[in-house]
Amino acid sequence: MLEKIRENSQGLAAKIILGLVILTFALAGIGSYTNSVDTSVAEVNGEKISQADFEKAYQNQRNRMAQQYGDMFETLSSDANYMANFRKSVVESLINQALVDQASADMSIRVSDDRIKKTILEMPEFQVEGVFDNNRYLALINQAGFYQSSDFRDYLRVEMTRRQLTQGLVASEFSLPYQETQLTALQNQKRDIRFASISAKQFEQGVEVSDDEINDYYLANQSRFENQEKVKVDYIAIDVNDIAKTINVSDEDISTYYQEYMANYRKEVQRRISHILIEISDDESAAQTQIQSIQDKIAKGEDFAQLAQELSADTFSGENGGDLDWFEAGIFGDEFDAAVLAMNEVGVVSDVVKSDAGLHLIKLTDYQAEEVQALADVKDELTEAVSKQKAQDKFFELQQTAAQLSFEIPDSLDDAANATGVEVATSVWLSRFGNPAPFDNAKLIDAAFSDMIIEEQLNSDIIEVTDSLAVVLRLNEYQPAQVKPLETVSEEIRTLLIAQKASDKAQAIADQLLTAFKAGEDISAQLTENGTSFTVKADVARYGSDVDASITREAFKLPHPIEGAISATSVNLSNGDLAIVEVQAVKAGESTSQANFAEQYSQQLAQFAYQNYVESLREEAKITQRSVVDTTSQY
Repeated sequence: MLEKIRENSQGLAAKIILGLVILTFALAGIGSYTNSVDTSVAEVNGEKISQADFEKAYQNQRNRMAQQYGDMFETLSSDANYMANFRKSVVESLINQALVDQASADMSIRVSDDRIKKTILEMPEFQVEGVFDNNRYLALINQAGFYQSSDFRDYLRVEMTRRQLTQGLVASEFSLPYQETQLTALQNQKRDIRFASISAKQFEQGVEVSDDEINDYYLANQSRFENQEKVKVDYIAIDVNDIAKTINVSDEDISTYYQEYMANYRKEVQRRISHILIEISDDESAAQTQIQSIQDKIAKGEDFAQLAQELSADTFSGENGGDLDWFEAGIFGDEFDAAVLAMNEVGVVSDVVKSDAGLHLIKLTDYQAEEVQALADVKDELTEAVSKQKAQDKFFELQQTAAQLSFEIPDSLDDAANATGVEVATSVWLSRFGNPAPFDNAKLIDAAFSDMIIEEQLNSDIIEVTDSLAVVLRLNEYQPAQVKPLETVSEEIRTLLIAQKASDKAQAIADQLLTAFKAGEDISAQLTENGTSFTVKADVARYGSDVDASITREAFKLPHPIEGAISATSVNLSNGDLAIVEVQAVKAGESTSQANFAEQYSQQLAQFAYQNYVESLREEAKITQRSVVDTTSQY
């Protein structure tokens, strides 16, 4: 049968059918490539926010959070729900930025070239000893991904435009004197109150709790009675700092190191250069023509510095005759570097050099020959360097030994400890969080609670905690997370339920008394029956009073007392008791002058104004959000 199929597949009809199938797949494939897939994460009034924009903003925000919160953020980032909200907040921020940009464009807000130039010159990041350094400027923006200075200027223009709109809103907010007067008067307001606390504990006697109630509470609150998972580990730690204490450094070691790392003690040839840059736009031939024209002018004796000032696209160096200070490789690429390194005669001008930034003419303006520091002059520095190197080499050697032996003999750390000259230590009880050093390191804790340690009871792999510390772990003792048996917590639950029932009883009595009190009845006798009476407090302040904070808070929420109505309420206290609170009089506070109060209040108003403005833009905008790809694992 297979033979027949093979024979038929060689016929003309089969070949035609096969050709049609191939053509169909080919056309389908072409269609799939020509149809662009929309990967944007949101669309704001027709303007798309791309996945690439999101990933860049996401990573920047993630880096800021990691720097600010350290290991705490690493813990948070392992929570899928937290990171989902984190990604959502990044998208919301990008949407807000897009709305602000669109609003700025609608209002024709612009930032001039002179303003941008002045800002760059004043940015401390680009200054050396308080003076703008063009070489540093170009190096830093290249490191940041701006390969042409015009790209960085465009980026800065967008940021400054956003800030201009924001500052326009913020700067326009102010607080009026009467507002400050009202606010400080409210803050300084005082009230005459009286309150009666009803103790819940007095109702505990006689309260009955059944076994079924205890069991029901136990089953409904399992997590409340759970022992935390803990582990205690044996470990060996290989530390560069401990190794360095045992290192001896000879003169021969120093001499060998000096010869090997001579480059560190040699001041290389230095070249100071200037350049003229012509940026390449859509028409490269026009740029070539322009720079050849400049080259001809230089050849005829025209001043290089003057031409740089008049014609260079690098306007910052152009103001100083094209000066780039002492040459540093890597700013404009390999071809530029090669051209500079070939120049050894001061005053010589290179041929045209092409880089990502454009076309250059380079002039060598100064030249300093190589200098070498003598061994005797740097002996102390060499001794320290050799000691560190030997300690680091020994560290790697011991680390490999520990890794090998702890793997080959997985049921003990003794062999690895003996071979590396360290002692086996035992940790304190460790939990998932809040451990002492070195177990405040996430990698160590992950390993300590891993299946390899707990389930298989094997030595861990060697764990590089830092560049100078490596650790191997082994289980000593493990306490799993488990719910305590009912019999061990039943009395605790009984006590809790009794207190809860007593508090409910106190609440019921407080509600009855409050109803009667508001109806105008004298409740003094009932209060006495419940072991309490009214306590009168005059001139109670909103903050800093000696009255229970819960009572004070409710007292300042109550309305001003008026004739024929009682301003009172009940409140739960933190200890489980109840209180009835009455406001008897309100005394207006004095308006006081506070340092920086107006400024702080204006800032609050400005923040609210900006938030409200963005919210108004969102309400009027057409916003479409799409699902965001989870990029967490990529970083």
